[in-house]
Amino acid sequence: MTFKNLLFIVVTSVLLASCVTAKIHEELQDKFETLKTENASLMSQLDTAPGASSMGLEQARAALEKCKSEKTQLAMDLAGAKSKYDRIKQDYDALEANSSENLTENLERNRTLLAKLEEKERLLNKKEADLLTQEKTLQKAQANLNTSAARVLELEGIIAAKEAQMKKLKDAISAALTNFEGNGLTVEQRDGKVYVSMENKLLFESGSWDVNTRGREAVVALGNVLGDNKEIAVLIEGHTDNVPYGEKGLIKNNWDLSTKRATAIVTILTENNNIPKENLTAAGRGEYAPIASNATSEGKAKNRRIEVVLTPKLDEISRLLNE
Repeated sequence: MTFKNLLFIVVTSVLLASCVTAKIHEELQDKFETLKTENASLMSQLDTAPGASSMGLEQARAALEKCKSEKTQLAMDLAGAKSKYDRIKQDYDALEANSSENLTENLERNRTLLAKLEEKERLLNKKEADLLTQEKTLQKAQANLNTSAARVLELEGIIAAKEAQMKKLKDAISAALTNFEGNGLTVEQRDGKVYVSMENKLLFESGSWDVNTRGREAVVALGNVLGDNKEIAVLIEGHTDNVPYGEKGLIKNNWDLSTKRATAIVTILTENNNIPKENLTAAGRGEYAPIASNATSEGKAKNRRIEVVLTPKLDEISRLLNE
């Protein structure tokens, strides 16, 4: 049974009880007034009755006493009824006050609970919105990751293909120059590039930048391989030892000499029409990129060299990296 139902039953009972008690009180009051009137009438008749016998007087007095007794009893009943009515009304007032207080407390408690529920709902909605935002962020990150992974795989494939291409090129150059290896010529692959190093003793006379016959044969053989690999960038670097160039004439110093020797190699390579001219670059490094110590004659001989650096074109890789 709910609190509202209980309160309704109690209030109804009190109201019914109070109504019955009030009715009894009114009936007793009316009867009391009637008896009071009859008593007054009898007293008046007694006082004015002529020649009343002593027996009639006794009967009248007996009736009067009876009326007085009934009056006293009625007064007591009336007082009891009024006392009961007052108690019931007091109980009703206390119940009503207590019920109002409980109702107010319940209302306030319900308001507090409702406010807490609304706050929880707001927090839940905010958390749900945050989760949706995070989910979208994760989905975007996953999409970017998938794209990056695909690009990495593509890059790895291109790099692997370039490595295979450079390995094939290195093997082709080694095969073409096999007759010159051991005569100051080496071919090696490192860092994704192929390096062809030719000491000056294979190519030039001392202090000269004219390529000798044997050296020309080696350069032409190298050019034949490069003509079949048009996607290769070719950098020809001239190097010297640290001995200053002492002859007077067109050459000013070792840097100038190294540049002219590199240019002489480029000139021979340009005679091969299969080699794109834009693939060729000549550079003089002078004495500033040694590969051995200049303290010994053997070291100086190694440092006096032409180094051909072959690099695969990385246009595809640059494109992927810039996307």
